[in-house]
Amino acid sequence: MMKWAAFASLALLALGLTSAETDTQATTDPPLWMRYPSISPDGKTIVFCYKGDIYKVAATGGIATPITISDSYDYLPVWSPDGQSIAFTSDRNGNFDVYAISINGGAAQRLTYHSANDYPQCFSPDGKTIQFTSTRMDNATFTQFPYGALSEVYSVPVVGGRETQILSIAADDAQWNKAGTKMLFHDRKGYEDQWRKHHTSSIARDLWLYDKSANSFKQLTDFAGEDRNPIWSSDEQSIFYLSERSGSYNVWKMNSDGSGNTQLTRFEKNPVRFLSAAQNG
Repeated sequence: MMKWAAFASLALLALGLTSAETDTQATTDPPLWMRYPSISPDGKTIVFCYKGDIYKVAATGGIATPITISDSYDYLPVWSPDGQSIAFTSDRNGNFDVYAISINGGAAQRLTYHSANDYPQCFSPDGKTIQFTSTRMDNATFTQFPYGALSEVYSVPVVGGRETQILSIAADDAQWNKAGTKMLFHDRKGYEDQWRKHHTSSIARDLWLYDKSANSFKQLTDFAGEDRNPIWSSDEQSIFYLSERSGSYNVWKMNSDGSGNTQLTRFEKNPVRFLSAAQNG
């Protein structure tokens, strides 16, 4: 320990820095790569991931406080309908599993135990289950070949218990309407990396609407590039989403039947990511 301390001191001197100066730099450098933000249903709080932990901050700005603190990687926070808890995924027990925790922190409850990675998408409208994606079991009649990137959709009770498969197709960024009868999602047709920009091909993502009662699917977009991350408006008459049809990813809006596409943001260089919406209009 003494040898290492001496070496560290020499390294700082070689750089012309004192330990006090390095401590100051560590506290004044602006934090980068704050990711996966999600705004609360009441619009007052934002949760986000930073360096493998989940934090919360007032939507008006201020000091961020941690919800999780661990040596694992915690990310993908999604809100419960009442805004009192979040679900997230963590590799604290090896692979990524779904956990739930109070918005005020405390002990996280592990909800899934499968060897496949599990990623939360949303809560059910009544707050009793959490919907997640995982690559566990394809339908035997599925026309696409089995592949680890093409997941299925499952749910698990918030109190823990047996998981249930909802859909055997890849349906990402899923969001239920308030009645729990219709679900928005974007598809995944192939290998393409989700972070690639300006991707145009037959496997680019499109938006869909799943009608649970009729067990039917309606395609909402057919743009040759990427449309993704659909979000219901608070009155469910409109759908917000991200699209590259204007160049970079920007926020767009359509009617709930898929008509009337309108561009809302106009960023030219940096893409918009991680779209979420409050339910207060």
